[in-house]
Amino acid sequence: MDFKSLALKYKTPLYIYDFEHIKEQFESAKEAFQAKKSLICYAVKANSNLSVLRYLGKLGAGCDCVSIGEVKRALIAGISKYKIIFSGVGKEDNEIAYALRQNILMINVESEEELKRIETIAQYMKIRARISVRINPDVNAKTHPYISTGLKKNKFGVNIETAKKLYIYAKNSEWLEPVGIHCHIGSQILDIEPYKEATAIMAELVKNLKALDINLKFFDVGGGIGIRYKDEITIKPHDFAQAVLANLGESDATVICEFGRFLVGNSGYLLTQVLYEKKNGNKRFVVVDAAMNDLIRPGFYDAYHEIEAVNKTEQKSSTADVVGAICESSDFLGKNVLLPHLNHGDLLVVKGVGAYGFSMSSNYNTRKRCAEVAFVEGKPRLIRRRETFEDLIGCEVECLVRGNI
Repeated sequence: MDFKSLALKYKTPLYIYDFEHIKEQFESAKEAFQAKKSLICYAVKANSNLSVLRYLGKLGAGCDCVSIGEVKRALIAGISKYKIIFSGVGKEDNEIAYALRQNILMINVESEEELKRIETIAQYMKIRARISVRINPDVNAKTHPYISTGLKKNKFGVNIETAKKLYIYAKNSEWLEPVGIHCHIGSQILDIEPYKEATAIMAELVKNLKALDINLKFFDVGGGIGIRYKDEITIKPHDFAQAVLANLGESDATVICEFGRFLVGNSGYLLTQVLYEKKNGNKRFVVVDAAMNDLIRPGFYDAYHEIEAVNKTEQKSSTADVVGAICESSDFLGKNVLLPHLNHGDLLVVKGVGAYGFSMSSNYNTRKRCAEVAFVEGKPRLIRRRETFEDLIGCEVECLVRGNI
């Protein structure tokens, strides 16, 4: 990949995605479940660019959406409505109504009160709502606490006894149709054992529900298998599939996986230009034109991303913090990174940013979000233009012109 040419053509900072890598990851996941009916529902929150969604949709993916905005993105990108799942702990009435109107595959229910709101809205609309209940199995995913979602202290899902009660309630409701079971225990998971434990708990509940004449069509095991950022030993899709299928037994339910980071994480690069070098005593800083508004993971999670200089052959190197221009001490892309001496205009590339990179970016400090480029069949294609200052203030200017103040 010719980063220098890309910087000249599209400027920096710049997100770049290798769509061939995404295809390889998707096909490896699909192949792992080839012995069973399956559906890979891409976790839109990882990277919600419409071109990413459309590309995955053409490969056969559905979408796991955690907001009604993501549902709308999936529909605009051409994803079949029967491959769209609406999840999330805080669905508003108008969002539930929209999902029902669109006749998507199912709504994942996170609480008893939510189930009853869905029933009330479905009754008013005279539409039968297909639902799935999200199980909280109280399983330790052994990942960063901010991305662990399957413990009872987390806000997600319901315990087994509550879930059973909700399924019975739904079965007896004229306006609810229980079609699936769902569980997602976290993200960037590197140990297969939590998956074995969680799917065993799910499978036992499915068995108990079948005895009550509640036959579920979809067994949604979530996603979360980790990727390599530095030296992690990751879970192979085949091993993940075997852990799930071993617990599913003879059930003919369709297995749903909600992979996000696994599909797009290592497809992504953030290209940034050096502005200055500076030293505070013995501390070296490399100041670049990207910042925490472009990539918040290092400052938010203390996440590691490999950073390397582009086209630099100089052997002498020393450690430096790579930082941006935002007025926060947490504004860094990497700490103690081994880099050669750098001059104004030199390029650095930050790797492994395809997931939770641009999708978590912001306009903090009134900074414009950068452009996104996809590499498809070896050629770069612009899939999101760089924002302008006018984009940032548009909604405010409308009110200012009306004389609201």
